[in-house]
Amino acid sequence: MLIDTYGRVATDLRVSLTDRCNLRCTYCMPEEGLQWLAKPDLLTDDEIVRLIDIAVTSLGIEEVRFTGGEPLLRPGLVGIVERVAALSPRPQMSLTTNGIGLKRTATALKAAGLDRVNVSLDTLRPDVFKTLTRRDRHQDVLDGLQAARDAGLTPVKVNSVLMPGLNDDEAPDLLAWAVEHEYELRFIEQMPLDAQHGWKRDGMVTAGDILTSLRTRFDLTAEGAGERGSAPAERWLVDGGPHRVGVIASVTRPFCAACDRTRLTADGQIRTCLFAQEETDLRAALRSDAPDEEIARIWRLAMWGKKAGAGLDDPTFVQPTRPMSAIGG
Repeated sequence: MLIDTYGRVATDLRVSLTDRCNLRCTYCMPEEGLQWLAKPDLLTDDEIVRLIDIAVTSLGIEEVRFTGGEPLLRPGLVGIVERVAALSPRPQMSLTTNGIGLKRTATALKAAGLDRVNVSLDTLRPDVFKTLTRRDRHQDVLDGLQAARDAGLTPVKVNSVLMPGLNDDEAPDLLAWAVEHEYELRFIEQMPLDAQHGWKRDGMVTAGDILTSLRTRFDLTAEGAGERGSAPAERWLVDGGPHRVGVIASVTRPFCAACDRTRLTADGQIRTCLFAQEETDLRAALRSDAPDEEIARIWRLAMWGKKAGAGLDDPTFVQPTRPMSAIGG
């Protein structure tokens, strides 16, 4: 079991498979990209599967989410999914992706054992997509979403970040589109995880702003706290249901008290929180032939020291030195 001093138990593992990405979203990284991790620093496929095996069989992990960077850029992704699906007990598996490449991989991922996907799409306008991502790939994402739904990687969830002056007027249109295509839309407040440290609290589109905008066109009924559990998204029924929309308000409505996540970076570091300043090295233990029991002990110790909250409401908050693409959001 991965328990901390506040009684929270981690059952959800986020695994970053690569720090690389084929988009350059303005809220994540600069246009020229980043200095990527060297290949020897990355965990191998065997190392990733071994750590997930330890997490599932010895530490109580029940859900595994593959992230990046962009996880579809990992050459061995389908094989990793297939091997994790063979573990006992079998964890639930999902993937967070920008959708580029899903059209050609969705069927194979489903066959390998992947349960569902989260796809990032911030706008319905191709020109705005190009401005936000610095790439002309909007149709590729739409095609990827369709392929995921056709392959049965459901529910297909769509993650959207609204940026002032770019797409902050699109919330109602995005929700109408998601309802039409039977995707579950979730808006995410922009978080201070950009490599260029350009995030400003007073310029972000808040959960309150998003809900006010949505209510100009839809009737929203809040789900109860019991329905939410440890999920990061607060959810609302749209026009009485059955469709739902979620808002992940990491900045203005922190949910740290219910957090059940632990994170593994692409280079084998354990992070107890997206906003943590500290990491615990499991790669070194793996490569020094430490037994599974020792790796599990290191992991438990790291989680025991997890802080009460991310500290975003603290005026002295310091942004993590590693951007989202390297952490595995």
